[in-house]
Amino acid sequence: MLSPSPCPVLRAVPWTPDDLSRQIVALQQRELALKEQNSTFMNSARMLEKARQQLQEELLCVQSQLLDEKKKREHQEALVRRLQKRVVLLTKERDGMRAILESYDSELTPAEHSPQLSRRMREAEDTVQKLHAHNTELEAQLSQVLEEVGNHKQRAEMLEVEMKVLKSQQCTAEQSTVITKEEVDTLRLKIEELEAERSKLAEENRSLGMQLEKLTLQGDYDPSRTKVVHFSMNPMSLAKQQRKEEQQQLQEECERLRELVRVLKGGGSISGNLEGVGAFQSPQEVAELKKQVESAELKNQRLKEVFQTKIQEFRKVCYTLTGYQIDITTENQYRLSSIYAEHQGDCLLFKACSSSGGKMQLLETEFSRTIRELIELHLLRQDSIPAFLSALTLDLFSRQTIA
Repeated sequence: MLSPSPCPVLRAVPWTPDDLSRQIVALQQRELALKEQNSTFMNSARMLEKARQQLQEELLCVQSQLLDEKKKREHQEALVRRLQKRVVLLTKERDGMRAILESYDSELTPAEHSPQLSRRMREAEDTVQKLHAHNTELEAQLSQVLEEVGNHKQRAEMLEVEMKVLKSQQCTAEQSTVITKEEVDTLRLKIEELEAERSKLAEENRSLGMQLEKLTLQGDYDPSRTKVVHFSMNPMSLAKQQRKEEQQQLQEECERLRELVRVLKGGGSISGNLEGVGAFQSPQEVAELKKQVESAELKNQRLKEVFQTKIQEFRKVCYTLTGYQIDITTENQYRLSSIYAEHQGDCLLFKACSSSGGKMQLLETEFSRTIRELIELHLLRQDSIPAFLSALTLDLFSRQTIA
């Protein structure tokens, strides 16, 4: 496992942009090296994982072969047991036939004994030869079966040894994979720490660069590198002082003019404090200022009248087109009265749930309690206020038409 590289030591002196750039380059190089190491470990981990999968597949194959060999050995052992039982039965059959022949021969007379005995001897010899041949064949089959059983046992032992070796290799691969994963996790944590440190240093570098630019724009300089020569009569300082004095005079003049306009609008006389201002203003200019003030007031009054007229016109058009008169009762609350209402107090109240009026909420009134079905259908199910108002208009219109 790789030992973590030491972190850079922070200096006590202030960082300069060049130092920060060099530090960032060093951190980027370290990051690239760690990424290469991480990719190498990941490749080795993938190779080990692939080898482990191959070993696992071979282990499964060997286990299946071992099961097949065990089944074959059990089959051969069963065959051996059947052959042994068959040999025992043949032996018993031979002994029984021999006993029957002996009892049969004992019952024959001496004259019949010789030819009958010869014939029985020939038959017995033929039977014995057949039994010998059959026993030889059974012994050959038995030896072949025993040899196959031995081979299968040897094969099963070899497969068990191979399975143990594969299991040990699999355990070793798993341990190496676990170690590799731990190294990868350690390197990933180290990369994350370095990335956070790099981001922090980059942010500090940007901040220091902005501060350096700001100080440069403000006229700051490095005394160790720059030598500043000051003029005894600096034009910039004189211009600043002159501009400051002019600005102060203009502000004072504006204040006096505002006071003069206020006094003239009130119809009062010019006070002693404003005599200096009046000295600068001619009667024609004062009259012109009064005319402008009166014109502005008249214009505002006309705009108010036009706005009122347009608002009334808009309300009438909405009432004619939609059939509902909309009134603002309180803030964010609106009252709708239908043109086909049966009673004057039949109205609906809507409240805006947001300042933009994008979502409205129906408030309960005496009239809304009589139209539960329309509310449930169009507001609760369909969630459509225009459909609800249209259905209500049609309902009220049909009532007046029928009436």
